[in-house]
Amino acid sequence: MSQNVRTEALPDNPDEHYRIKPPFGHPRWYYLKKLRALVEWGRDKHVTSLAQNTTITLADYGCGTKPYLSLFRNKNIQYLGIDLAWNPHADIIVGSDSKIQYGNSEIDVVLSTQVLEHVEDPEGYLSEAHRILKPDGTLLLTTHGYWMYHPDPTDYWRWTSTGLKKIVERNGFEVVAFRGIIGRSAMGLQLFQDGLLFKLPSFLRPLLTIPMQALIALFDKINTQQATDTDGCTYLVVAKAKK
Repeated sequence: MSQNVRTEALPDNPDEHYRIKPPFGHPRWYYLKKLRALVEWGRDKHVTSLAQNTTITLADYGCGTKPYLSLFRNKNIQYLGIDLAWNPHADIIVGSDSKIQYGNSEIDVVLSTQVLEHVEDPEGYLSEAHRILKPDGTLLLTTHGYWMYHPDPTDYWRWTSTGLKKIVERNGFEVVAFRGIIGRSAMGLQLFQDGLLFKLPSFLRPLLTIPMQALIALFDKINTQQATDTDGCTYLVVAKAKK
């Protein structure tokens, strides 16, 4: 490992529990459940086998509070967070020049969950992911097709399934798997809920979200996986770094 990595311990992360087990009635209840299942699908299909007989390094790029850390707890997975210097959860720092302060071709897996839409320069972000990955290293990336505007602190992009594959491939990757969650009709209901939700006082919001989340789950059943892979709320792209 050619760069220094932070090693200080942090307290338990409440955001991890909320992401992994959202309470029923939460306005994102169904979405967060499906997103967790999507990340688990990518892990089971494309990461677990890599760590069966050897130790691998997985870097969570734009890690925030590392909400999916528990999904990758494995004695053979070293889980590192990449983020800006102000984030105490970051083990590896992204400098003011947007470059990751880490060596070339040293990471086995880059995990990126719901980050790409917030990045001002997505091509540069993907290029840095490619740089730190070993040859044939794995990129596991989720981002939005449809979603409401949600700055954190910015919100720049949405992708079609074809557009997301194209931008990933253009930055040195070969797409090996692609999967969507929440089809058009269910996502339309999610947007309808969100259009009303913030006009209500907080104590009334569960009266809207509980029946709407149930309807969203019901209407999502009418979509085939093939249709959702083409036209969905959120996509997972799995790609290999070609070098």
